[in-house]
This record gives sequence, structure tokens and C-alpha cells, in this order.
Amino acid sequence: MLRIEDIDTERSSMESAYRQIEDLEVLGLTFDGEVLFQSDRFAAYQEALDTLSTRGLIYECYCSRKEIREAASAPHVPHGMYPGTCRALSDEQRAQRRAELSAQGRVPALRLRAEVDTWTVHDEFAGEITSRIDDVIVKRGGNQNQSHDWAYNLAVVVDDGFQHVDQVVRGDDLLMQAPAQGYLAHVLGLPQVTYAHVPLVLNSEGQRLAKRDGAVTLRELCEDQGAGVGAVIEWIGASVGVPGAQSMQEVADRFSLDSFPRRPVTWSGVDS
Repeated sequence: MLRIEDIDTERSSMESAYRQIEDLEVLGLTFDGEVLFQSDRFAAYQEALDTLSTRGLIYECYCSRKEIREAASAPHVPHGMYPGTCRALSDEQRAQRRAELSAQGRVPALRLRAEVDTWTVHDEFAGEITSRIDDVIVKRGGNQNQSHDWAYNLAVVVDDGFQHVDQVVRGDDLLMQAPAQGYLAHVLGLPQVTYAHVPLVLNSEGQRLAKRDGAVTLRELCEDQGAGVGAVIEWIGASVGVPGAQSMQEVADRFSLDSFPRRPVTWSGVDS
């Protein structure tokens, strides 16, 4: 299956999405069924939100990023956790904060009211992963004249359930998000998935590879830098523990989690 995660309406573009699909076709990477665009799934996310709201599990959050950073730095708050500032406000306090935001031309974010302290998921590499659960954002706030994007955590959980996904393979920078997503699936009555969080591709300085570091499209590699598609496939194969592969089908046939590299891969380009 192929899913285009384009819920960030300000940064996503259809042109980029279709270019990525073309690149996959050139490499010989096929997928089952139609492409799912998350930008077409907003009604499903709203339905999930309504379900949670009916159960009293959603509340408005009026905090700015600065307020959250300052509150989260308090000694009694675990690092990176939302401290629950808006969780227990009275109706009068909520009305006041909502009016204050409205006067600034802003609307509040929406958070899930977590009913557990921790949640555990299984990862094929890391084993059982348990993390504290805070009240994650399910829909973002912001300026009234802008779109208010659905949060990644809600969208990906709803779509995993819709597409019957039972295993998620992704970068290990998202490892500690997995328990929150597992818990969200639980409260929505969706099946739990297993995970395999894999090492990232890094730049020469050991940082996550980004466009500014030389991350390029397949077209740029082949047309501008003279790399052959076969060389790109061979690099991809080697990066996942399948050296010398001549096709993506061969990568799939020979792939095994047992031989998958446990260390990050450094991008230095491919031979022409």
C-alpha cells in the first residue's frame, strides 16, 4: 500500500506527491490498491474526533508553545511532557481563555484526555517499549484565517486501522511516539500494531539527512548527477542488508530483519 501523508496543508503539494510516485515506479516499487491521500481523509479524522469527544476524552488547549516550554521545564514535569495546564480548567476559565485567544485571532488546539500513565508496544528491534502518556494534540490550533491541520498521531492511527495495517516499519526517531499511538488506537477500538523502528540515513556530520544536506530526488540523481537507476537500487539494497541487489524484487526476496543493519547509514551519494 502507498499512503501520502499530506495533512500539513501549508507544506504539502500534489506535485511533490506525484513526483514521488513516479520515482517509486521507476525503481520498480509497486503497491497494492489505490494511493491513499490523507488530505482526502479529513472526514474520517473528524469522525474519530467526534467519537472521542462524545466520551469526554477531548479538551481545548489554549497554551502557546512558549507557555508549554516554560511549564514543561518545571522540576515535577517529565522532560518533553505536556503538563496538563488546560486539562482541569473550569467552564468559566475555558470561556475566558477561548475569548482571549479569539481576540488574538487564534483558535485552540484539541488534546486527548489520557486515562493511563503509561502504555507499552512491541518493537521487533527494541523489544517492549513503555513510555509515559501525556495528553497528545489531535488537532492543531493557530490563526483563525489558516487551516487547522489534523495531528499526525490521530491521522496515522485512523488510517492504519482503515487500511488494516498490522506492522509499521519506520525511522527510529519516531520510536518514542509509538506508545502514544498505540494508546490512541486502543481508545478508538482499533487493533494494536507491531513496530520495527530502523536506523536513519544520516549526513556526513551524523545528523538526520535533510534536503539541505544533499537529500535528492531520483530525477536529480539520474539526470543531474548521472547516476543510474541500477546504482540507486544497489545502494538501497546495501542500506537494508541486501548487498549487490539488481532489482527491488530481489531486495524484497532477500530481505530479512535478522540481517538488517542496526546502525545508521551515512549518505554520500551513489556511483554514476
